[in-house]
Amino acid sequence: MAGQPNFLIILSDQHNPHNLGCYGDRIVRTPNLDRLAATGVRFDHTYCASPLCVPSRMTFLTSRHCSDIGVWTNSCYLPSDIPTFAHGLGSAGYETVLGGRMHFLGPDQRHGFEHRIAGDVLGPHPGGPGPDLGNIPNASTGQTRIAVEVAGPGRTAYQAYDIAVTDACRRWLERRDRREDVKPFCLLAGYVLPHCPFICPPELYAEYRDRVELPQTPPGYFEGLHPAVRLWREKRGVTDLADEQIRCARAAYYGLITFLDEQIGRLLATLASTSFAEDTVVVYLSDHGDMAGENGMWWKSSFYEGSAGVPMIWSWPRHLREGTVVDRVNNLIDVGPTLIDLAGGESLPGAAGRSLRRMLETGEDCGWEDETFSELYNGADEPVARMVRRSKWKLNHYCGYEAPQLFDLETDPAEFVDRGRDPDCAPVRERLLARLRRGWDGDAIRRRLEHRQAGRRYLREWATAVDLDPSDFWRAPPGADEWPLDRQS
Repeated sequence: MAGQPNFLIILSDQHNPHNLGCYGDRIVRTPNLDRLAATGVRFDHTYCASPLCVPSRMTFLTSRHCSDIGVWTNSCYLPSDIPTFAHGLGSAGYETVLGGRMHFLGPDQRHGFEHRIAGDVLGPHPGGPGPDLGNIPNASTGQTRIAVEVAGPGRTAYQAYDIAVTDACRRWLERRDRREDVKPFCLLAGYVLPHCPFICPPELYAEYRDRVELPQTPPGYFEGLHPAVRLWREKRGVTDLADEQIRCARAAYYGLITFLDEQIGRLLATLASTSFAEDTVVVYLSDHGDMAGENGMWWKSSFYEGSAGVPMIWSWPRHLREGTVVDRVNNLIDVGPTLIDLAGGESLPGAAGRSLRRMLETGEDCGWEDETFSELYNGADEPVARMVRRSKWKLNHYCGYEAPQLFDLETDPAEFVDRGRDPDCAPVRERLLARLRRGWDGDAIRRRLEHRQAGRRYLREWATAVDLDPSDFWRAPPGADEWPLDRQS
């Protein structure tokens, strides 16, 4: 093993792990990520600690679960006294650089990163400035039916943002190559795509329009849905989408994935041209997935594989295994301990994550336990929920509902057969429920967040009333958005 390597972490937003060529998708075009996987290690069972942007990213950075750091929703701030892996790498002698999206809320827009070379696409305060999408409805960026209804070809500020992030990170790598500097670095390139709105460049929309497949479900599937999932679909208005709407949205989603892959290709080409390319570990991740119609679901905020599962690829030729696949259950909270382990730094205090280093280097799992958790709370009248994945079983518990969801992912990888009420599964169900509830109280989480609501409203009113420092907020250039376009173009 060489000395301290550099790290280039590429973090996308809302990328379903099923939708990459290297993960088996026959339609999507992702040549750059496929090449990365061919030179490294691909993980097939990686989960996020919460299938929602802010809690997923904050748990990823801290290597702790939502309940450990008090971050469950997109309105929660990460306390600045909780260390992140950026702090750990900085203490180990690294220059830590954030380029682009991380979805920090509040005045602390660094959380351990020494420099920030590109601001976020969203404002740093709930209620403050948001993205300027021109005539594209702002609601199309969220979990509402309109995100599917507006789908099609066009230009958006999100596309312009990812180009800007790529350019900023490429310039930083080029400048870094000209410096006489022996200090190792960690550069995190934060992209916003393939996050909705489902609007992609016209040529990519045309490429996928007639090629994408419509997700299928078995007869009677929707009638047997868990009531918490049925409520989810009803609230978001996706129970009666037409096939044409689904096709348009999926075509645009595939187009956004290919657009993202193109930006990653530009970034990796710049890295390859530098003198430190062979000394740099490249990691590709997403904060959570997007169901894009699978199981009749969309976006994130569910525990289905396409939402709570994420792609994860590590590449460092001649140091990490090449062209291999790891099928052990793991989580984004394991990334920080792995980075610090490779860097020779001091372990993060209180970390729940585990280092993947041995699996990356030798393939040995050293008694790795195939178990992980994910938490979710969407607020309002939706339940606090928690998932446990252990070996082949996944159990999803929704507070206030008697029966959980239970899936055997070995025989039912598409999660069509809910065995939560199956008497034959009673022993495994009760065992997993007991494990899930150990040290976790959904009702206490709800009460804690309700207690904080008044303060959050106060901060939102403040952000609306004052002129905020825009230095950590990226502004879209004029003409970045053009929509709608002819959907047959």
